[in-house]
Amino acid sequence: MAKLLPRRDAVIIGLGWTGSIIAQQLAQAGLNVVAIERGPWRDTPTDFNIGYMQDELRYGIRKELFLQPAVEAMTMRNDASQTALPMRDYGSFLPGNGVGGAGVHWNGHTWRFWDSDFSIRSHLTRRYGAKKIAGLQLQDWGATYAELEHCFDRFEYLAGISGKAGNLRGRIQPGGNPFESPRARDYPNPPMKMSYAPTLFAQKARELGWHPFPTPSANLSRSYVNPLGVRMGQCTYCGFCERFACANYSKASPQTCVLPVLMRQPNFELRSECEVLTVNLTPDGKAAKSVTYIDAKGVEYEQPGDMVVLCAYGLMNVRLMLLSKIGRQYDPVSGKGTVGRNYCYQTSSAARLFFDSGKTFNPFIAAGSLGQTLDDFNGDAFDHSALGFVGGAGFNCVLTNGRPIGYRPTAPGSPRWGAKWKQAVVDGYQHSTGFSSQGSSYPVRQNYLDLDPTYSDRHGRPLLRVTFDFPDNDIAMSHHMSDQMEKLAKVYGAKVATVSRLKKGWDSVPYQSTHNTGGAVMGADPKTSAVNKYLQSWDVPNVFVVGASAFAHNAGMNPTGTVGALAFWAAEAITTKYIKSPGALVPA
Repeated sequence: MAKLLPRRDAVIIGLGWTGSIIAQQLAQAGLNVVAIERGPWRDTPTDFNIGYMQDELRYGIRKELFLQPAVEAMTMRNDASQTALPMRDYGSFLPGNGVGGAGVHWNGHTWRFWDSDFSIRSHLTRRYGAKKIAGLQLQDWGATYAELEHCFDRFEYLAGISGKAGNLRGRIQPGGNPFESPRARDYPNPPMKMSYAPTLFAQKARELGWHPFPTPSANLSRSYVNPLGVRMGQCTYCGFCERFACANYSKASPQTCVLPVLMRQPNFELRSECEVLTVNLTPDGKAAKSVTYIDAKGVEYEQPGDMVVLCAYGLMNVRLMLLSKIGRQYDPVSGKGTVGRNYCYQTSSAARLFFDSGKTFNPFIAAGSLGQTLDDFNGDAFDHSALGFVGGAGFNCVLTNGRPIGYRPTAPGSPRWGAKWKQAVVDGYQHSTGFSSQGSSYPVRQNYLDLDPTYSDRHGRPLLRVTFDFPDNDIAMSHHMSDQMEKLAKVYGAKVATVSRLKKGWDSVPYQSTHNTGGAVMGADPKTSAVNKYLQSWDVPNVFVVGASAFAHNAGMNPTGTVGALAFWAAEAITTKYIKSPGALVPA
């Protein structure tokens, strides 16, 4: 029998970016808030100490900051004809674990999805006709970019993003991204100082008439105090961002932006190392009454709450909804149901260039978002009329690291052992560079999430099953991107240049991207979306589900900036609308 605890105004599940933002906003509005986090407490001075944080073996290879399959695994398959098998180790993507979540170990690319993304079906139909997107399950998001713009702004100023505006209130700005949607003001900090690799990338891109600009970065270009009064430091270009926490207080994360204020709120409580098993509903299934969780000692508790906010990693949000019977499971055969619908990933390719000793890149001078990007081929920035696909990709030259274990580029045909291999490593380390495309992932009926009928976790609950393969549309898009990358690689005049090409058959073993999206998508129609425009469950109105799980598709950009904006958007709806009049904010 679970121990019954005193009721709280709000129960938040997960304390990463979304959980910390919403907890801070709700506590500031006077609500009694409790956050329940499965992983351990983590803080910069005690857990990310400068004396040991740059330990590549511990964090980069052995993945100490990440979720382990023994805690929660998933099964995967490429299509419904296959039997899904468990991922014995997380490879293709790396969910975070502990307070801060994936916001601890991310690189820091911080994008705004475009206006056309939020109305993607309407936009593409209007420009190309409905036939162009036949076979894709694209849908509008229910909220518009114009509605969300101030929330993007709030997240960028909370995180101290370094960048250069390209479109200020409709006026294109020199040096910024000319394809971005209008913003009300510039980034809070100027762009990072560029190293040689991204500087050369920008030079070569301009030779082709393209439009490179500094990558918007959560690695701070200067010291900064955010609107909560939290002081952050300037990036030291150490090259330990992805897979690592920042010991220098210079990479935006919940620890460096929100928690120093949130943890002091008298009406907020964190319970770490406590795993939520289910959200308990009333007998009619129309309201959440409590959550059941188990602590590190195995003691089971029931925490009642007036509202429940799911703020876990996107895939975990979907699984918890399915386990708790919040909404109807999506059926790819009939197309009915919404929970698990429109699962999307990221569609990427890469170029690697090798030079003689005349070009030295010093890859150890690095940061997670130190780079240049071009969006000439992203989204619908270019005309798709004569092309057999929709969607696109950003091209990024971002020098994230030159770490000794993981960074050993060698030219094709190099020996794989011995003295000549060692020399190839030396040559490749200093005299090679690269860039990549990060492409959109568009939904199709047969890519979805559900509960596995065979495999269960240590508590006896079914694992989440991922059914996914790259759609034909996205393969064609990615090949077009590779064609453009080959044009750019040729301009470099490298001794050797390689450009990868995406193939059918998603493989969950090699790392690709942690940008999983969808499964609890937002929208205006309860028949095709699990949550409304405010991230509120259509079926259980006192449940909000916040994160990349709400994305109706994935754009050719990192999701975190849009996730942060949606967190502020949902928090604003809760504090200005819901708590004044609890119930559905949008009529079903």
